[in-house]
Amino acid sequence: MAEDIRQDKKANFSALTEHNNNGVTKISGLASNKTGASKKLVIKNFKDRPKLADNYTEDTWLKLRDAVGAIQNSTSIKYNLEELYQAVENLCSYKVSPTLYKQLRQVCEDHVQAQIHQFREYPLHCSLDSLSFLKRMNRCWQDHCRQTIMIRSIFLFLDRTYVLQNSLLPSIWDTGLELFRNHIVSDGAVQKRTVDGILEQIERERNGETVDRSLLRSLLGMLSDLQVYKESFEERFLMETDRLYAAEGQRLMQERDVPEYLHHVAHRLEEENDRVISYLDQSTQKPLISNVEKQLLGEHMTAILQKGLSILLDGNRVMELALLYQLFSKVKGGLPTLLQHWRDYIKSFGGEIVGTPEKDKDMVQDLLDFKDKMDNVAQGCFNRNESFINAMKEAFEAFINNRPNKPAELIAKYVDCKLRAGNKEATEEEMERILDKIMIIFRFIHGKDVFEAFYKKDLAKRLLVGKSASVDAEKSMLSKLKHECGAAFTSKLEGMFKDMELSKDVMIQFKQYTQNQSEPSQLELTVNILTMGYWPSYTPMEVHLPPEMVKLQEVFKLFYLGKHSGRKLQWQPTLGHAVLKTEFKEGKKELQVSLFQTLVLLMFNEGEEFSVEEIKSATGIEEGELRRTLQSLACGKARVLNKSPRGKDIEDGDRFNFNNDFRHKLFRIKINQIQMKETVEEQVSTTERVFQDRQYQIDAAVVRIMKMRKTLGHNLLVSELYNQLKFPVKPGDLKKRIESLIDRDYMERDKESPNQYHYVA
Repeated sequence: MAEDIRQDKKANFSALTEHNNNGVTKISGLASNKTGASKKLVIKNFKDRPKLADNYTEDTWLKLRDAVGAIQNSTSIKYNLEELYQAVENLCSYKVSPTLYKQLRQVCEDHVQAQIHQFREYPLHCSLDSLSFLKRMNRCWQDHCRQTIMIRSIFLFLDRTYVLQNSLLPSIWDTGLELFRNHIVSDGAVQKRTVDGILEQIERERNGETVDRSLLRSLLGMLSDLQVYKESFEERFLMETDRLYAAEGQRLMQERDVPEYLHHVAHRLEEENDRVISYLDQSTQKPLISNVEKQLLGEHMTAILQKGLSILLDGNRVMELALLYQLFSKVKGGLPTLLQHWRDYIKSFGGEIVGTPEKDKDMVQDLLDFKDKMDNVAQGCFNRNESFINAMKEAFEAFINNRPNKPAELIAKYVDCKLRAGNKEATEEEMERILDKIMIIFRFIHGKDVFEAFYKKDLAKRLLVGKSASVDAEKSMLSKLKHECGAAFTSKLEGMFKDMELSKDVMIQFKQYTQNQSEPSQLELTVNILTMGYWPSYTPMEVHLPPEMVKLQEVFKLFYLGKHSGRKLQWQPTLGHAVLKTEFKEGKKELQVSLFQTLVLLMFNEGEEFSVEEIKSATGIEEGELRRTLQSLACGKARVLNKSPRGKDIEDGDRFNFNNDFRHKLFRIKINQIQMKETVEEQVSTTERVFQDRQYQIDAAVVRIMKMRKTLGHNLLVSELYNQLKFPVKPGDLKKRIESLIDRDYMERDKESPNQYHYVA
């Protein structure tokens, strides 16, 4: 029998084993003594629901109320927290939740109501200052929050079941906030004291005192959590800020200069932003910063700019200018106001440069420096703002053209000075940079034809006297002008270069021609053949050349006309120059002189001393030109002639003799600089020639328009002319040209309407 039982047991155990896929046998934890399959465990409900003891709800509430009281009074809780949590869960399970919620709210409300007395008594405690009041309020708030969190942790089951299912009921935390708001913070006196205290602390901080920022952060967080921040604090805070900065702005605008004031404003804005980060609500940032900007900047924009913009720009105070732009960009209407004052400053300062004849000598350099300076301000300080860059261009164009023609003339002369040989200051790169800058100023000029006339005259001198610093620089300037004004503007200038190159080829052929002559000349002649239409017009002057020169001229004429029949040569002695071999006591020298200087000096091979009148009759040089020539030889740096009596000016009775004692460290001495200097007469004649050309252009434009339109009203004709003409012209001048064309029968007035014109074919 014993053996059978063992077998039965073995069979039962084997029936309860499981085989895993991996071959490991797992034995179940259940085994049965009985034979056959294992039975399931079935748990059945109670037939009747268990009943709570009659006094369970009341006893449990008393236990919970004691725990809440202990939390509120900061004493130890008699019961285990887990036990209390379980008690709340039990009550909720037996549908006591509504009663439990009401009882809990009442206990909390009673406690909060009791707290108000310590604040209402505040006025009686004279020793309690506003800071102590704030600290007491903060302590009360912190305690309340801590207590609410503890109470909620005990009543968490209630909060997550009953309260969550009733959307109209506030959660335990929200109830705590509501009670604190209704019974403490909403009390008029308490709220006023609290806000007054906070504002006082902020004002102290603004005045440079150190305050407890964590206290302010906590109290303002309290107002924000209780949803009374805006109406109780922010509105008053912004009003106080407005008042403070309005007074400060008025006072400091009187006391401080603009750079100092701007730094103060930037510092104040930084402080207020820091205040927002440290303890104010984020929603206050925008209105707060806006108020500060309005009171310190918006109310004083014009005063700041009138008082300080010119000082900042004159002193090139880039840091303060950048700050000014940055601050004004934050204020409504700030940048347009700054833009207008910036434009006015440029017009005023530039107008002074252009409008002062005494400063004409330095005008172009001053303009270039001023443009550089304003460019740097626009790029570095004004954030490359397109509006400011365009306003600068408009202002430059306005003031440069306030004085017609002169800036154009002086720019041409400045270019001449830079492109002339002997200009040591510039490498090729620097020269290119200078020319680019000049072109920027050139763009602003309306009367570009004046520039062209003077530039052409100076270019001619540079080419003919051999004074050009660099052909590359000359051609670079030419290509810039062509790009700016078109091919028509530079066609004559390009023709001048072409003439110079052709002349070189002609001279190579002429040298070969003279070498084949039976009697080669002792003199060496170089001729530049100029096409009359390309070059400036020169007044022909008949002078008495030595026979050797006349003979050589005839040889060249014969040679040239033999190659180019039908052409006419006209000699221009005004631009001729020569190298003279001279003997002084010190030794032999070579003098590089103009043709007029050559004619005067050659006379002293024939005699010892001559008067002005004798020199004039012998050379045939015009009187004004002769006086300048004698002045250069007898009164300049290289005095190869002696004048008696001594003096700087040439008088009628002066006499001249050769200075045999002349000394100079160089072997070849240049005295022909006089050719490069422009006389007043030349200047006037160039200007007059430009005006004459303009009249022809106006006439041509009127005829062209009338020929196309046949009949046109006066105003429409004038408007069309302004569109076509590329130089500034007054309406009165146009009217004169129209009258002139009517007189010459190119057009006629309408008999019935005098303002109507008809083209006469």
